[in-house]
Amino acid sequence: MRRSLVFAPLLLFAIGYGVVHFSEDEGTAATREVAKRAGQRLYSQRPRTAEEVGRSASLIDGVEVLRVTGSSTHDGDGIDVVVRTSGFAYEGWIFPEQYVVRHCFTVRVSPDSEWDEDPREVDCPDGPALTFPPPPEPPRLPYGELRAKLPRVAAGGRVDETEVRRALAALDLDPAIRTEVKADGGRVGVLLLVRGNGFDAQDCLLARVAPGATEVWVPSRIQRMPGEGGCTVADALNPQPSPH
Repeated sequence: MRRSLVFAPLLLFAIGYGVVHFSEDEGTAATREVAKRAGQRLYSQRPRTAEEVGRSASLIDGVEVLRVTGSSTHDGDGIDVVVRTSGFAYEGWIFPEQYVVRHCFTVRVSPDSEWDEDPREVDCPDGPALTFPPPPEPPRLPYGELRAKLPRVAAGGRVDETEVRRALAALDLDPAIRTEVKADGGRVGVLLLVRGNGFDAQDCLLARVAPGATEVWVPSRIQRMPGEGGCTVADALNPQPSPH
């Protein structure tokens, strides 16, 4: 009986010690997982400036941006973003109390980085989290103006690609609006596209000039999501069916 009484405190200590440290490890793992998800969100082959990457990182839930180094994702080694993330651990033996664990990690953003790359833990820099100005408003796509300028060709007539290009030039579009024109099978397709952030729906206009019909439209939101391929000049010539 005496031996049991002697070992009981040791057993409680061992259990308590194990619970505390296991929970702290769990909290650390949680902070790393948030940083890893941030790297996955930032992963892209599209060239971006340090400000664009930092702003995107600062908008991710559970992430604070403390430092951004590099000028562009496609210059040199790309961009390193030091982020601070949080998790939970527990302190105490019998009635453990929850507390916040914070760790900092470097997330690398460059064409050579991997989508599931593990972030490297680093010491947290001094100072508050960085803030970034809101991005400039994207230019408005000129739906009405495009519809008015594109030529109308009578049924049985011939569509002139040069005339379509001339109509686009007359719109004096914002340089941020990318245009593509393609002729195929007696028709001419037109794409007007504003570069998106890689997460939200693309902003684009499609148009098709054909004998007897000139059409301008905006694809459905789901078709304009990244990876759906609904904002291409090929879709102007041969539109995808609307999702049900």
